Amino acid sequence: MVELPNTETNDGRTVTEGYFEREVLLSADQTAAVLRDLADQLEAGNELSVSSDEWEIPFQFREPIEVEVEFIGDGSRELEIELEFEWADDGSLSVE
Repeated sequence: MVELPNTETNDGRTVTEGYFEREVLLSADQTAAVLRDLADQLEAGNELSVSSDEWEIPFQFREPIEVEVEFIGDGSRELEIELEFEWADDGSLSVE
C-alpha cells in the first residue's frame, strides 16, 4: 500500500466513486519510498492501494499504463511525470 502523509482531515473514507484529489509535498527520500511501494504493487498484480490515515483508494487497473513526461524550460524549469491507470472492470477488486 502506498501511504502518503496527511494533508487534510477527512472522514476516514474509502474512495471508490466521485472526484477526489490530494497534493502532498515530499522530500526526495519520501518520494523514493512512495515510488518503491507503487512499483512493488505493480509487480505484484493489477491492484493498487493509495492512502493516508484519513482516506484510502483501492484501484484495480489494466494495462497499458500511460506515462506522460512533460518538461517546461522557460523561466522556472519544471519536470512533470504523470502515471495514468485505467480501471479494469472485471469485478474482482475486494474493498474492505
